[in-house]
Amino acid sequence: MVVDLTLRPATSADAAAVALVHLRARAAAPMPPPVHTDTEVASWLASRIGGAGGDEVWVALRGETLIGYVRFTRTWLDDLYVDPDHAGRGVGTALLDLAKARHPRGFGLWVFESNTPAYAFYLASGLVERDRTDGSANEERAPDIRMEWPGA
Repeated sequence: MVVDLTLRPATSADAAAVALVHLRARAAAPMPPPVHTDTEVASWLASRIGGAGGDEVWVALRGETLIGYVRFTRTWLDDLYVDPDHAGRGVGTALLDLAKARHPRGFGLWVFESNTPAYAFYLASGLVERDRTDGSANEERAPDIRMEWPGA
């Protein structure tokens, strides 16, 4: 448990910090190169904050600094990113536990096959692998894995 961590719903004022965490975390992870510009990513994420399309976006703060976020719907965990400077300190676990608590009947997610640290994290957190693809259906055209948290 991270003692000095605050989790709360994201607000529009968090949009720039959410985008920064997203971009920094993706750049540091063994993931395919992005297909969208940083500006496009920031704009799209800002449009998702506030429940657009059924998304819930929650942020993790240490003091006043936004260090991670999770974005999910009723059935999918779409994003879980932690700033690389704060990785490995329980932030991702706290965000994943929040998603589990909000959706105790379970949810799915996709992780790139190349992102072995994230895959290992999800396995260790009780998610199970359901399917692997060649990536032809995702924007990055990179092999990915569908995982599921089956619920409480």
